[in-house]
Amino acid sequence: MLSKRIIPCLDVREGRTTKGIRFKNNVDIGNPVEMASFYYEAGADELVFYDITASHEKRNIMIDVVRRVAETIFIPFSVGGGIRDVNDMRNVLLAGAEKVSVNSAAVKNHEIISQGAEIFGSQCIVLGMDVKYVGESVKIPSGYEIVINGGRKYMGIDALKWAVEAQKLGAGEICLNSIDADGTQDGYDLKLTSLISKNVSIPVIASGGAGKPEHLCEVLTKGKADAALIASMVHYGTYTVSKIKKYLDSCGIKVRKSW
Repeated sequence: MLSKRIIPCLDVREGRTTKGIRFKNNVDIGNPVEMASFYYEAGADELVFYDITASHEKRNIMIDVVRRVAETIFIPFSVGGGIRDVNDMRNVLLAGAEKVSVNSAAVKNHEIISQGAEIFGSQCIVLGMDVKYVGESVKIPSGYEIVINGGRKYMGIDALKWAVEAQKLGAGEICLNSIDADGTQDGYDLKLTSLISKNVSIPVIASGGAGKPEHLCEVLTKGKADAALIASMVHYGTYTVSKIKKYLDSCGIKVRKSW
């Protein structure tokens, strides 16, 4: 059985790490390069870097920050935000990232997934999904809708349908973020995570809502997730990566030991 991965997430805005609740009221947390180094030393399995306003502002990702982070850490590093085509993917990978995460651009142009997978390999292509519960309907049978541009634009696309399609197009992994749970620290959306995990064969990273180690245990077992994204619970110093991993280990969940 593969080890479950614990992945700190750095949401970056104007060159600084930031954190909000349900994509709103973001506050400054710190320097992303320094934080990346700290989490690497603390035993994180991977890191995720999101330039959270690049797509909405229609600009390129802050490649200089990506490069400086990549020079600091020696664990897998995924980068998303403002990636619009394979040239953007190439620039991010050349800057030192192991994976690229496509979200808004992939919804608008599905071919970016297949093109990226063909050129760089599926293992490099992560589908980022920002999902909002809107209730079940004929158009959205799962009740979960895809939202893009940093939670600003509802697309009328069913999340489950999109996840299955993206896998067929060549996505090698899904980072599944619940907008409803994001930043609340009340726990992951287990129903959403389980729904997607059970219907795709590629790894699913659960995102949104982590507040205590028990939440990770739940999403990695009941939610069937392969990895858990964390932010607030470690950004504010409430828990450390090692403490989280020790708890998961005590629950019988296989993790890469960092203590």
